[in-house]
Amino acid sequence: MLSQQSTPVVRETLPVVGAAIGEIAEVFYAGMFDAHPELLRDLFNRGNQANGEQQKALAGSIAAFAGLLLAHPDVRPDTMLARIANRHASLGVTSDQYEIVHKYLFAAIGEVLGDAVTTEVAAAWDEVYWLMANALIAIETRLYAQAGQADAADGGTWQRMTIVERQEDSPDVVSFTLRRADGRPCASFRPGQYVSVQAELPDGARQIRQYSLSGAPGRPEWRISVKRVAGGAVQPDGEVSSWLHENARAGDTLTVSAPFGDLTLSPGDGPLLLASAGIGATPVLSMLNHLAAGGSSRPVTVVHADRTPDDHAHREELKHLVRALPDARLHLWYEEPDGQEAEAATGLADLDAVELPESVTAYLCGPLPFMRSLRGDLLRRGVPAQDIHYEVFGPDLWLAASSATE
Repeated sequence: MLSQQSTPVVRETLPVVGAAIGEIAEVFYAGMFDAHPELLRDLFNRGNQANGEQQKALAGSIAAFAGLLLAHPDVRPDTMLARIANRHASLGVTSDQYEIVHKYLFAAIGEVLGDAVTTEVAAAWDEVYWLMANALIAIETRLYAQAGQADAADGGTWQRMTIVERQEDSPDVVSFTLRRADGRPCASFRPGQYVSVQAELPDGARQIRQYSLSGAPGRPEWRISVKRVAGGAVQPDGEVSSWLHENARAGDTLTVSAPFGDLTLSPGDGPLLLASAGIGATPVLSMLNHLAAGGSSRPVTVVHADRTPDDHAHREELKHLVRALPDARLHLWYEEPDGQEAEAATGLADLDAVELPESVTAYLCGPLPFMRSLRGDLLRRGVPAQDIHYEVFGPDLWLAASSATE
């Protein structure tokens, strides 16, 4: 928790820092990448940097953390910290990189806010930063140890894996089945976890992206599904997804991390709601594969929304898994049904049309607006906030992670 002397200072200055986050972030990233270009080349998502999405992410997460410390002074925001730490571990973030971030972030705060950053203000925000950073370092150290390595410094989070099968699942989604290149069995994982893939791009950069594991844990192979990220007026095409679609074939090798992620299927026999949209179907598939493999009799309500049936990757597998469970029901929505899937509804997912059992635990996977909408629906229907779980991939991770504590 914040010290007594720092709490009023952070409370008074948080609105000023929050209002200047955009400018602070721009100065921070420019300074850090100028001094450490390898971080942009090999760690940070260049696409999100190019379109501005990540400009507020890191600085914004610290402001959000400060807000949570003020709102709940006796409770550490562990949900937010664990979500971010798992993402960092999947990227191979090291403790010394927190020193680098601190140096250039606080230089940017001083440059943007000028004389408003008194010695007292700097000390208070320094305390906020290291409360968050040290908590993340501790969690990441445990995650690395659980993955079988002392830390990420020796590259132990990465392994070479061979593509044994490539499957086109929809016009913009391709799946890769992976085996360890050294012949050892793949590590098990918890349903809902993801791995990072490090792609060696033509310009020499090693860009990293995360993809959910969509098969059942305990099998000798892993499977990931990659949606090609289409660019637009501001956002470039996805570098890694495009590279994988265009270049990765059976027999090729990829550099892949150990499994990480804390949004995983809870044990027990209580009822479940598994709701997804678009490529968010992949962690749901892992959960359903796990339930089917274990002969689960849990009541399961499955909801999926997509643009069209043809765009719905793994559509037939999803239906097969639902049929394999004795007490599972499937609800589909398509914006453009195209005459397929006669029982599917038209439009966006609407939980008002879905009967939910009491004491349901919900898992939401998909775009942030989809998850916000469904979370709101569930809260209005009386589902406790602590029973609604969701994962976000992208620079706005901290927004969802922090709201999960509300």
